[in-house]
Amino acid sequence: MTWLVWTGTILALIGLCGVILCIVLAVRAKRAGLDDAELRARLQRVVVLNMGALLVSALGLMAVVMGVILA
Repeated sequence: MTWLVWTGTILALIGLCGVILCIVLAVRAKRAGLDDAELRARLQRVVVLNMGALLVSALGLMAVVMGVILA
């Protein structure tokens, strides 16, 4: 079951990179000096990306736990 642990680790790292990307995009949007409507639209897109990244990360962590339990 070591393949499940390594696959889960890779998924968790991809999710973590996605969360870091969301942070960078949100900071850039805030610093851009946009009006309220444009800022809201950009941040809504970032939220969708953030939720996807959290889902991938959670699935990766679940795979790691299952791999450790089954090993």
